[in-house]
Amino acid sequence: MSAAAAGAVSLDDVRDAQRMLAGISRVTALEGSRFLSRLVAEPVHLKCENLQRTGSFKLRGAYVRIAGLDAEQRARGVVAASAGNHAQGVALAASLLDVRSTVFMPVGAPLPKVAATLDYGADVRLHGHVVDETLEAAEAYAAATGAVLIHPFDHPDVVAGQGTVGLEVLEQCPEVSTIVVGIGGGGLAAGIATAVQAVRPDVRIVGVQAEDAAAYPPSLAAGRPVALESFGTMADGIQVGKPGDVPFKIIGEHVDEVRTVSEDELSAAVLLCLERAKLVVEPAGAAPVAALLADPDSFGGGPVVAVLSGGNVDPLLVQRILRHGMAAAGRYLSLRLRVTDRPGTLATLLGVLSEADANVLDVSHVRTDPRLGLTEAEVELQLETKGREHCDRVLAALRKAGYTVTA
Repeated sequence: MSAAAAGAVSLDDVRDAQRMLAGISRVTALEGSRFLSRLVAEPVHLKCENLQRTGSFKLRGAYVRIAGLDAEQRARGVVAASAGNHAQGVALAASLLDVRSTVFMPVGAPLPKVAATLDYGADVRLHGHVVDETLEAAEAYAAATGAVLIHPFDHPDVVAGQGTVGLEVLEQCPEVSTIVVGIGGGGLAAGIATAVQAVRPDVRIVGVQAEDAAAYPPSLAAGRPVALESFGTMADGIQVGKPGDVPFKIIGEHVDEVRTVSEDELSAAVLLCLERAKLVVEPAGAAPVAALLADPDSFGGGPVVAVLSGGNVDPLLVQRILRHGMAAAGRYLSLRLRVTDRPGTLATLLGVLSEADANVLDVSHVRTDPRLGLTEAEVELQLETKGREHCDRVLAALRKAGYTVTA
């Protein structure tokens, strides 16, 4: 593509990418959300890239990048480094283009993501414990073999491919006022901003990062990409320690604002997508929803589109996220209290909880802790509740019945 040589991305590049992807990537659905629309007091739509082939938007950029290689480059094969989404996008894109692919993944990468990458035709090699170490291995492999490194975000062709999401949003929701999109390295946000603001410069673009892996705010303040000293978040799809040079410039010029969201807010967003929208969305993909939940009053002015960038999430992580999300929403209550150790005490306690309409998930009854008195026992409870107000009512009922809650 013409962008590659110049290191920039134009609307024409994104439109070229859209033509190239016809019949390859899906035009994903734009679904309305009544719950979020009521919360924001504006129409809110969800752009479902979690339903894209390979489960995320990454196929778009990977395919455009590999399709742009010449015959000699294709013959050498391609190599990538990823914890999951980019790995699968590169593997499928290379298979569709009959190009050999090698993908380096961290040793601890979720088994379903490793299996999917293998199924899409890649030679998977496990190396390192974080993506930065994995990327070093991929770069060394490229230097040794001549394979072309397919970067997950820092290349104009990749940015142009991701920008096709923005063109689809404009076609599906011409009246859009605000687009909210997660940011890791920045390829998706940069592509969307390039496409959308070239056609509709009045559309507001809001980027969202996990607050524990937010490299863009300090980088934008410094005027250059700055590497974080440490970072970590459940949203592994946007867990990037340093912005890419190509997307950073675009985001600095065309993204109106970059916000951060907490781990609790990410968990609550994943839970909301599952319960209200019936969509499985990974934490990185739910970051825009987390931003809407965190500050709904700041998204007025017209229809809002939140880009759900991916849905590849390990089932074991889903369990933990859902528990965390329910706790953050006040729907789990963990507490300990001391009681007199005599027959019937536990039954009486459970009766109080039943009257308060709390669902008991787990009970631990301890009598042998040296901190306890001779006639005391400690009861630890895990309760399912209906929200924070219900939690307060349960605690009030326990205190009214004479119980002292210790945690």
